[in-house]
Amino acid sequence: MDDARTGRTARPLPSQLTRQTDTRDVLARAARQTREKRLEDYLIVDVDAHHFETQSWGEIVEYIPDPVIRDIANNFRANGRLTPGLIQTSAWPAHQGMGGRLAHDGGYEEAVDDPSPHREVVIARRAIEAMGIDYQVMFPTPMLGLGMHPELDVEVAVSRGYNRWLCERILPADDRIKTLIYLPFNDPPACEAFVEEFAEKKGVVGFMITSVRYRPVHHNSYMRLYAMLQERGLPLSFHGGPYWGASEGFLRQVNRFLSAHALSFPLSNMVHLANWVMNGLNERFPKLPVIWIEAGIAWLAFMTMRFDNEYLMRSSEAPALKRLPSEYIREMYYTSQPMEMTNMELLEATFKAFSAETQLLYASDWPHWDFDVPSTIVDLPFLSEQAKRNILGLNAQRIFKL
Repeated sequence: MDDARTGRTARPLPSQLTRQTDTRDVLARAARQTREKRLEDYLIVDVDAHHFETQSWGEIVEYIPDPVIRDIANNFRANGRLTPGLIQTSAWPAHQGMGGRLAHDGGYEEAVDDPSPHREVVIARRAIEAMGIDYQVMFPTPMLGLGMHPELDVEVAVSRGYNRWLCERILPADDRIKTLIYLPFNDPPACEAFVEEFAEKKGVVGFMITSVRYRPVHHNSYMRLYAMLQERGLPLSFHGGPYWGASEGFLRQVNRFLSAHALSFPLSNMVHLANWVMNGLNERFPKLPVIWIEAGIAWLAFMTMRFDNEYLMRSSEAPALKRLPSEYIREMYYTSQPMEMTNMELLEATFKAFSAETQLLYASDWPHWDFDVPSTIVDLPFLSEQAKRNILGLNAQRIFKL
């Protein structure tokens, strides 16, 4: 069937969406919005998109440099097939798809006929083109829990193998695909080595720390790492994540996935941001762009008010600060997804609380079940046209030097 408005041949949509459904079908409505809202007139940078690296696990394992860990990884097999058992650490439940009603979140299994370029590139391109994205920053998914792995050498070896695979097999294939390189933050010297190895690789626009881990960001062992990034003008990002299973954690009291999901992502970033600000790292590294990813934005109004209030009563406990905590918070960067839109008045006030026009970066979080398309930003009634353009792409263009 032809679309008379565009001259394109329309794809017949399936009656049910599954993990095997083509990305272009899942995003059919997003593609229509891209055309109807003329999103091609905007520069759009998606600062948080995901792929399921475990679907290329056999390839990644071969890039693990440690022969012992590589051999152990190759021995995780079920029915003769290689599985990613080596990296399983999170107690996050596997039934997020709600009995099959939410497609893709467990990993896309759609068909790709042309084996060249890499399957991951083909699938990424489908999402990029459907949503009208100019640049997509790609992150792993199961590896977001790797910071809780009890074996330090496993985190270092697996992340090094993954980064090498990504830089060799995926990023060179399409200039639109970028990444923030995974840092094994539990090992500061390894992080420094990663910066040396990957900073100049094609498609690398900065570095990423998974926030689900027990490592204080203000420890002196990380100061050289931050200095290295500041000297290179490369941003450091903290990617929030899921963790429900810590036996000593508050979230063990929560009995519903929706509660754990609502709290886990912002909480993991809130702890690190509190340590970053209150220990004066903004003063010590004033030219280091810091980005906080996949925690939404509702928590920022709370952080700016709460920490200013505490600081004014106990400023002697944060001697490195020369200004209010909120002023430092408003100088860092945040991604938009998931955009909490149930109360527009509160959303507008939150935008003002952290200077969203210059500090907010659009993110889709595709292909997770709660992803946001670019029209989420375009449709906000309180934003000026310039603010929409800044958030959708110009802010990210400035930080990443695109």
